[in-house]
Amino acid sequence: MGGEGEAVEVIGQKKVMVVERRLKTGEALLRFAMLALAILSAVRVATDKQTRDIFGIHKTAKFTDVKALLVLVVMNGIVASYSFVRGLICVLSLYTGSSVLSKPLAWLFFGFDQTIAYLILGAAAAATESAYLAKRGQSEFQWIKVCDFYGKFCNQIGEGLVSAFFVSLCMITVSGMSAYNLFRLYGTKGKSIH
Repeated sequence: MGGEGEAVEVIGQKKVMVVERRLKTGEALLRFAMLALAILSAVRVATDKQTRDIFGIHKTAKFTDVKALLVLVVMNGIVASYSFVRGLICVLSLYTGSSVLSKPLAWLFFGFDQTIAYLILGAAAAATESAYLAKRGQSEFQWIKVCDFYGKFCNQIGEGLVSAFFVSLCMITVSGMSAYNLFRLYGTKGKSIH
């Protein structure tokens, strides 16, 4: 009878290891997807400019003209760098078979993941508001619809914003995984779940 219980425990541990491996693989893939999307967003926004002749005046629209876009580019750079480092850590942990997570390190990763998720979402939202004002104008303040003059510029900014929101969604998902990785360290061993 004792052997049967041990066999069930071994099978249960193998299932847990398979789930752990899948979670680590998924996290690594998400982090590298974020890396690519953050670079794409930063490049689309940072390389965007358009020059027009408006009433005989040569005017160039650049992403640095809108501070929210500048913040978005910086945040995408931070996300890309952080995703690269954390992605490498995930891959190393997959190959070594260790979880490399102590409680303090898990808390650190959880804190960084949460902070970066909020910051990239905030930067994307602020840049979207600026883009909305450029597209629609604000008649109460006599702000013109800038996108009527700089269509290519606005379209490219829109592409960068879409990518930034995908980065935000990935970061939110990874934050959830980070929370799971942290709180599973505390476990329920010897405690009743009910």
